[in-house]
Amino acid sequence: MKKFISLFILIALQATAQYSNLGTSGAQFLQIPLGARQAAMAGASIAYTDDASSVFWNPAGLSHVNHVDFHFSNLNWFDLFDLNAASAVYNLGSDLGVIGAHFISFSTGKIEITTEKEPNGTGRFYDAQDIALGLSYSRALTEQFRVGLTVKYVSQRIWNETAGGIAFDIGTQYKLDYNNLVIAMSMTNFGPDMRFEGPDLNVQYLKDDNLPLSRLAPANLRTEEFSLPLHFQVGIAMDIFKIDFVKMRAALDVTHPNDNVERVNLGTEISVFDRIFLRGGYRYNYDDEKFTLGAGANLPMGETMVTFDYAYSIYDILPNVQRISVGVRF
Repeated sequence: MKKFISLFILIALQATAQYSNLGTSGAQFLQIPLGARQAAMAGASIAYTDDASSVFWNPAGLSHVNHVDFHFSNLNWFDLFDLNAASAVYNLGSDLGVIGAHFISFSTGKIEITTEKEPNGTGRFYDAQDIALGLSYSRALTEQFRVGLTVKYVSQRIWNETAGGIAFDIGTQYKLDYNNLVIAMSMTNFGPDMRFEGPDLNVQYLKDDNLPLSRLAPANLRTEEFSLPLHFQVGIAMDIFKIDFVKMRAALDVTHPNDNVERVNLGTEISVFDRIFLRGGYRYNYDDEKFTLGAGANLPMGETMVTFDYAYSIYDILPNVQRISVGVRF
């Protein structure tokens, strides 16, 4: 087992030397880490995620939900954008599997329009908003192996121009009988290219102003297609030690985005009585973000469990980011 983990780390470090295809995909809001628990562990999450927030990381984790589970997340991205996400999961029972639904909204406030002739503002305003709506299904095929699938609609809007398309996520989790070791895989945002369209792209076109019979004709500017941020990720998670009421768990993920270099996420979680949690992580081969911190607590209320999580991501140049998540499990 030690040899396996050492080999996994070696592959992770070798992967970071691959070619970067930076800036070739759109819908970048799909790559922003959601869920304070996962973000506090630097995004090393696909092997241990086991609640309603799994829809944002690895849909296979939904199969851990026994009844009903809700998740809500909020963050202010670099003091410029508001990102809100919510998910709901329901166990169908009788080995039928688990279904889930989620919603993501990434938006900015009103921005005044400026032109070359009116650089101080025209008195008109525009805004932008990205949305993702998804449905998920997950099932434990055996006691050790779980699989999940998500289909989602992705939409982007900048003022009056919009782009939309369908994307898929798929994931697996496989548990071994060694310190709760889990090996996982996920592929997210697999779908066709998208293109912006809208009324502001309509123009009047004159084919040849030297011909007397030439007239203005309605035309439309055709924008370039862009791909979704396809993301392939493999990871492991396992218990490091357990002493009385204190337990430590660690996770390691290797990520391969289609628009950037390969990266490594490493995170740890220390739990006390399975009620209070301290978390930390490190993100390797990222341009600005490196260290993440966080904490969490859950509060049983009868047959209901309420969970509160907080994460703090440290950036070298950009503003640091705080995340808050709330979970309710019945």
